[in-house]
Amino acid sequence: MGEPRIIVVGAGPAGVRAAEALVAAGIRPVIIDEALRAGGQIYRRQPDGFVRNYATLYGSEAARARGVHATFDAIIPQVDYRPETLVWHIFDDTIWTLGPDGRHEAIPFDALILCTGATDRLMPVKGWHHAGAYSLGAAQIALKAQACAIGREIVFLGAGPLLYLVAAQYVKAGAKVVAVLDTAPFSKRIAALPWLLAQPGILWDGLALTLALKKAGVAVHHGIEPVEILGDREDGVRGVTARAPGGRTLHFACDAIGMGYHLRPETQLADLARCDFAFDATSRQWIPRRDAGGRTSAKGVYLGGDGAQILGARSAEASGRLAALTALGDLGLATDGQEQARLRKAISRYAKFAKGLTKAFPWPIAQAAALPDDAILCRCESITAGELRAIVNETGAHEANRAKAFSRVGMGRCQGRYCGLAAAEVIAAEARVPIETVGRLRGAAPVKPIAAGSAGTPA
Repeated sequence: MGEPRIIVVGAGPAGVRAAEALVAAGIRPVIIDEALRAGGQIYRRQPDGFVRNYATLYGSEAARARGVHATFDAIIPQVDYRPETLVWHIFDDTIWTLGPDGRHEAIPFDALILCTGATDRLMPVKGWHHAGAYSLGAAQIALKAQACAIGREIVFLGAGPLLYLVAAQYVKAGAKVVAVLDTAPFSKRIAALPWLLAQPGILWDGLALTLALKKAGVAVHHGIEPVEILGDREDGVRGVTARAPGGRTLHFACDAIGMGYHLRPETQLADLARCDFAFDATSRQWIPRRDAGGRTSAKGVYLGGDGAQILGARSAEASGRLAALTALGDLGLATDGQEQARLRKAISRYAKFAKGLTKAFPWPIAQAAALPDDAILCRCESITAGELRAIVNETGAHEANRAKAFSRVGMGRCQGRYCGLAAAEVIAAEARVPIETVGRLRGAAPVKPIAAGSAGTPA
């Protein structure tokens, strides 16, 4: 028997550590990455010619970013690295890719390790379709990869650690941050301390971000209710209105807004690989099932990092390596059982901390129910919340995919990545059914747009 064909999708913290483990075992894996260079979103590298140092780019995570980058740079000669390449379909034991040259390729595998990372979790706000409204991830990309701010006067709105991280990064870069509007009451953080203390170092880093914002004079408001992002077609965003606890109206003039409510796993490829999913009541999301070693219900398919469950970059390094060791063991290759046990223990600590984050920064369920009928829900298809509610009432469509078929919510370019979770909440509230009964939007190939009829596309 020849060397097993192992493919790793994603070259963020999880993918890099998975690749490192495979190379150490004598395997030459195929590493497929949509980005130009390894590092993932959190450790995204700056373009050639940029000279900002690690401390400036990554703050408290500078040492970890440097370690991930250095590890991957060292093993590049020992892997088949394919940057700027999209995995757009999986069927049985084969993936289909589209490379930077426009060439499609079908690649069979003996083991597939999906380290697909996460994307922004967004809750619509009336006016979020105006030019100048960005996700937190997009705002971070602009700063890291393009060395520019998303606006001259910026408001950050949402909940979760990423909200404070991106706001602090903008302050450090010299941008004018008008305010940080957190939908989570501060009391939620106090109540979540027993879980957050599972990672005191990370907790302190988060507190330091808040202190840095206040020291810079940024207004930080907790427990707010977004009302509207003000703007128009010609000039885009020009302000945001919110309600403070107690009902006081707050208004902030700005020309850009960064939005986000923590993160959601990128699970489309796991879906195409026919992995089973389970509803996580704590985060109110559907996530792929996996065992303690990273195995999924699909033979030969393993998960690592935030693409399986949002546990953070440090956990991603551990779970990516663990998934690779599990795959090696399943293929009959020797692995270190004690190391696997240590990795599982470390991941459990990160899981406890992550549970604390969901308690400290809850997903704003009531915001979906209160979304005005004329507010855009699906930006790709310009479908309003009222249109979706009418579909629910007129057709009895209480399930996500049925409602999608009637309304087109989730049929656009993003395939529901940014509206799907909020749409499910709107359906559940309007139909008065538990959110888990609404289900999830099914994945379909291609997972991202590709040119129709391009040469080599499998039928």
